[in-house]
Amino acid sequence: MRPTPDQDARYLEAAAAHGGALQRLASATEANAERRRDLLQEMHVALWRSFASYDGRCSVRTWVYRVAHNVAATHVDREKRIRPPFVALEEIEHLPSAQDVSAELEENEAVARLNAIIRKLGPPDRQVITLYLEGLDAASIAEVTGLSAGAVATRVSRLKGQLARLFQETANV
Repeated sequence: MRPTPDQDARYLEAAAAHGGALQRLASATEANAERRRDLLQEMHVALWRSFASYDGRCSVRTWVYRVAHNVAATHVDREKRIRPPFVALEEIEHLPSAQDVSAELEENEAVARLNAIIRKLGPPDRQVITLYLEGLDAASIAEVTGLSAGAVATRVSRLKGQLARLFQETANV
């Protein structure tokens, strides 16, 4: 595939503006650090390739999220087929302790707990709540996901309550 004249520039600009969001999406999608790095790399490659056909009918931000979420959804489907739904013993040994941690560690643990809860959601819900947590409004999320803005708003409201409940339950364990 030959790159278009603007493809590299568009990719570099989009990666600079939305690279953090791609990292957060990868973290919300994949718990394993090595597979998370692979997923992030796949997102960047897909994003670069996608700018060969970007026609400007949507914002660059929407385009980036659409491409990244499609890659994440494919990753989840592939991992379901390849990997059993078990946690490796090595991963259990490295779970953080909740005792005697600083405020920064508590915040990191809270983010990790939230990401773990989000990873347990089904792909459509995970996609919607991740976009919401990135600050997108219902209309933008609808544009990325193909849902209606009303359906997005309803789903976000339901998911916020569900996440709050699950987050509280995991804190009490």
